[in-house]
Amino acid sequence: MSKKVSTKAPVTQVNVVIVGAGFGGLCMAIRLREQGNDDFVVLEKAGEVGGAWYFNGYPGAGCDVQSHLYSYSFAGKPDWSKRYAPQQEIEQYILDVTEQYGLRPFIRFRQEVNTAHFDAATARWTLHTAQGDTFVCRHFVLASGPLHVPNIPAIQGLSDFQGKVMHSAEWDHDYDLAGKRVISIGTGGSAIQYCPEIAPVVKSLSVFQRTPAWVVPRDERGYPGISKALFRRFPSLRRLHRARLYWSNESRVMPASSPRAARVLEALCRAFIRFQVRDRQLARALTPDYAFGCKRVLISNKWYPMFNRDNVSLVTAGIREVRAHSVVTDDGLEHPADCLILGTGFVVDPRIYMKDFPLTGLPGHELTKDWAEAAEAYYGVTVSGYPNLYMLVGPNTGLGHNSILFMIECQVNYILQCMRLLKAEEADYLDVKPAAQRAFNDAVQRRLQGTTWTSGCTSWYQQADGRNVALWPGATWRYWLETRRVCSTDYEFVSLEEIQQQGAA
Repeated sequence: MSKKVSTKAPVTQVNVVIVGAGFGGLCMAIRLREQGNDDFVVLEKAGEVGGAWYFNGYPGAGCDVQSHLYSYSFAGKPDWSKRYAPQQEIEQYILDVTEQYGLRPFIRFRQEVNTAHFDAATARWTLHTAQGDTFVCRHFVLASGPLHVPNIPAIQGLSDFQGKVMHSAEWDHDYDLAGKRVISIGTGGSAIQYCPEIAPVVKSLSVFQRTPAWVVPRDERGYPGISKALFRRFPSLRRLHRARLYWSNESRVMPASSPRAARVLEALCRAFIRFQVRDRQLARALTPDYAFGCKRVLISNKWYPMFNRDNVSLVTAGIREVRAHSVVTDDGLEHPADCLILGTGFVVDPRIYMKDFPLTGLPGHELTKDWAEAAEAYYGVTVSGYPNLYMLVGPNTGLGHNSILFMIECQVNYILQCMRLLKAEEADYLDVKPAAQRAFNDAVQRRLQGTTWTSGCTSWYQQADGRNVALWPGATWRYWLETRRVCSTDYEFVSLEEIQQQGAA
């Protein structure tokens, strides 16, 4: 008689599950290892580490934060090639750090988490993946970030286009753009990088612009060999250089919090546009009519000069529909195309990109319902009703002026403190108090009022109703100051043994 073999996937039990192997998830993993905790697993939906830097490999992809600042403070790289690193170098840095800290044995690739549930009776999270595996943990760190779901615009007839369609985050490097008629939809952070790179090789490039962006010059200088050698020989010099970059960037928050200062920068940027674009009418079309800093400020030396090319045109009319081989605009003009490139960014509202991801906490708490009006968390890390759940780059902790890695390191430190506090309190889970979370978010929204971020434009920082749920409202040093120590009185510490004793009594 043959023995029946079970096909049920095994259940993996660990202390910590980290979802996402980008900068955030890897930072969490490194710090856990440094604390002597190897009882964790990192679940990554892709086939390699890197997060956004793994997916965004389009031509010209690079960072708009300086290289020496866009890296971990504890894992400096002395030989960055230039002031602003390209995507390939950033991805290599991530790969190198992964090997340096021995993280690969802890990473499970192609494991996309699709449900998460907290059991109050056991104080454990249960996560299921699309591959059918189950992971049970005490601590759940959601480090997927807001830039991982491409935003595909709802354009009539898009699915009927007979040519090539690709999003910037899903670039097909096997597709030859040489001699093609290309339409690029969007003028955000990705488009201003790939458009100048493909313009010289395509037959024609039509840039469809809904709203122009403020674009400032980019420092393209490389680091000479002597600088790299000094940074390697004297790490303190590299750290000093990093500190200078940090405080230089931090000063950029002033225009956002001071509309008067923003107007000065607007005047300089208008002069920059007039100097770079020969056609006066085109220059006016490329000039924003909203406050500097209201939307993300972009960095490029190639964007404006690109429009001086004979094969590049700017289209400002809205799109009526897409046909088999063309795009028709609201003015009735038909624009022939062989390829459509969607430079339309990402879905950054977690209520949307998490709508098909059931995440339930304590009884009566389902994240999609709790966030029905707005995504809220306590310092972007913990959410009331979801014990032992921690987020990295959660609501209102994104930045428009400095390195997000600074925020990530602050948050990882905060999470580690929470874990230590839980142990010190001899409790099974902690849960941020609703009043503390409400007071924090009310304060954030008050601090956003009067800034350029709330001056009237529509940006990816906002929900559809205009509420800013993405940005931290001010200086990053202030975030560090407020999160360097966990305020234990803002949390409930729950012991299952005490609950059982009270029930027995």
